[in-house]
Amino acid sequence: MPGKVAVPSRPPRAGVRILPPVDVLRVSTQRRSQLVEITREVAEAVAGEQGSAVLVYVPHTTAGVTINEHADPMVARDFESALERIVPVDWPWQHVELGEENAPSHIRASVMGPSVLVPLRGDGSLGLGAWQGIFFCEFDGPRERTVYVSVLQ
Repeated sequence: MPGKVAVPSRPPRAGVRILPPVDVLRVSTQRRSQLVEITREVAEAVAGEQGSAVLVYVPHTTAGVTINEHADPMVARDFESALERIVPVDWPWQHVELGEENAPSHIRASVMGPSVLVPLRGDGSLGLGAWQGIFFCEFDGPRERTVYVSVLQ
């Protein structure tokens, strides 16, 4: 469930804008690589808000977020498979920590990116296309993760 938290800040200086509240979503994953659709959770987090866009940000180095087709769940599975093939585990990685062999996860996360920006319609709904959904992208699971959602003015 989303929960609003205020972004910690110092008292504003003249001409400095205070950042908007941030909704915190929690996402649980069950597999090493997994795309989880979070469109509904993001929409609920911003319901009734007014602004120009919604920023969805993942504060993790081995996870990301993307927008793609949500009508067929096999599209998400194809992404998982394609990224595992494009960025294989058996590459001669330099970042190797015993018990944390996750170098490919960092690369996959950077390929997908840590954020997406979605226009917000006048009625407060997400400005996504008919077939589009927002996906949290896990590359070092299974884990409990955090996603930040902010309405931009």
